[in-house]
Amino acid sequence: MAVARPRGEEVQAAAQVRELVPPNLRRFESPHDIPPRSHLLSNGRYLVMLTAAGSGFSRWRDLAVTRWREDTTRDCWGSFIYLRDADSGDVWSAGFQPSGTEVDEYRVEYAEDRAKIIQRNRSLSIRLEIVVSPEDDAELRQLTVTNLESRNRVIDFTSYAEVVLAPQAADEAHPAFSNLFVQTEFVSELEALLATRRPRSAEERQPWLAHVAAIEGEQVGACQYESDRARFVGRGRGLARPVSLTAGEPLTNSAGATLDPIISLRYRVAIPAGGTVRAVFTTLVADSREEVLDIAEKHRQPGTFERDSSLAWMFAQVQLHHLRITQDEAHLFQRLANRILYNDHTLRTTQKELAANRRGAAALWAYGISGDLPIAVVRVERDEEREVARHLLRAHEYWRLKGIAADLVI
Repeated sequence: MAVARPRGEEVQAAAQVRELVPPNLRRFESPHDIPPRSHLLSNGRYLVMLTAAGSGFSRWRDLAVTRWREDTTRDCWGSFIYLRDADSGDVWSAGFQPSGTEVDEYRVEYAEDRAKIIQRNRSLSIRLEIVVSPEDDAELRQLTVTNLESRNRVIDFTSYAEVVLAPQAADEAHPAFSNLFVQTEFVSELEALLATRRPRSAEERQPWLAHVAAIEGEQVGACQYESDRARFVGRGRGLARPVSLTAGEPLTNSAGATLDPIISLRYRVAIPAGGTVRAVFTTLVADSREEVLDIAEKHRQPGTFERDSSLAWMFAQVQLHHLRITQDEAHLFQRLANRILYNDHTLRTTQKELAANRRGAAALWAYGISGDLPIAVVRVERDEEREVARHLLRAHEYWRLKGIAADLVI
């Protein structure tokens, strides 16, 4: 597989075209909403769901890439990036989760092609931008950090995610057993951390995951990596204050078979007073080791994020045109998808109606509805309400293209 590198004029032209169209955004200023405010990014094969707190999940085809559980109160599952001041030991994260650090300003912006989390306090300005590549099955997370103090800083950037590479239902049924089949490997020439799931039968395919980073700034020391969650978090600790951060210990550079596999890379970067650095952490999945290494090499090149973000914008416009929906309708469908991903007790029917159902999910089978998927119900009582049903049909198609499976009942 040939490695494609963008031409300089190609990146610049695409960025100029994107700036001609004013953005249509959903904005939030708190990570504490219940249920969490979610957003979906997808190229049709690879899906990223992100919440306003910075949590969420990644899926590839029918496989969960990272571990996630529906949890409206804690919202603590997902792919994260930590920041740690090497001198003071202060710890932040690119979103509110998992560190839970309260900052002076916190803002979330959702667009059809990307998501942004922006936070600022007296010492740092942190911006995280997430896109999904339309070309490759990859998610790119660009972290931009500005030093607001009048002294030079040294900051550790540490990524973290729990690897699954299995169907979501299988991981929920027995995560400890599922972990036993995940193998990790570090490729030093690419500074790439690989993970794969050993097949349990001849018919089962073997997916490959790669996690790489591209740093724009002065690096201090060599890249560090970790693939064992127990060593990263520490005994009796959680993700808010893992021992690998609070104790200032280096990562162990371990790879292989572990009982609880993760992917974690760490880079130490020097930021001058008033200066800005950028780091792009990319997670990608492919069908073979050779293919995943080729794509990983491409995503370590400067300019790849700008090119992929421009392609993601163009892909989003084409998709909206294909579905014949507007930006405002897409935002509405995203808000409806939020209710499919998270249970909302305010939408439950009355206790009297619930008690009247004595057959459970079996009552749906006669109508060809399994009950295995979330169900969106629209009731049409008058002719003028038929447009609502048409609207929901477009929403159902939108969710399908985003990778969210649901039943629509009219």
